[in-house]
Amino acid sequence: MSLLITVPPNLVQSIRAFRVVELQEEAARLGQHFLYAHCANTLTKQQVCARIGESFHFPKPSAKNFDALREALTETINKSGTQPGFIVVIEQLPNTQKFDKEARETLLDVFRDAADYWAEKKVPFRVFYSFE
Repeated sequence: MSLLITVPPNLVQSIRAFRVVELQEEAARLGQHFLYAHCANTLTKQQVCARIGESFHFPKPSAKNFDALREALTETINKSGTQPGFIVVIEQLPNTQKFDKEARETLLDVFRDAADYWAEKKVPFRVFYSFE
């Protein structure tokens, strides 16, 4: 039985009861990409975008801001060929003066946009996140 049986194929949600190792194993079982970023010790929007870009092995310009990250998560990946699906985990998003609630929501909107983009292409794109 799938760990994600009750989880829609395209969504962004808190990691809650899921464990990273289990999500990684499920991605392997499903033949999907597992993308992981640990954002502890980041303080600003630029640092968070850079950490995600580095962790996902995106070219540096692809993670310089929210718009570039959105482009990398959608068009750039799509241009590389057929995709089997994605399980994305972003842990320890900061809560700082330079990465406040508004910045966190904007980042999550970037991932929601990517989930919508992949939903149109019938490709699963599940994102799980946690805050510091």
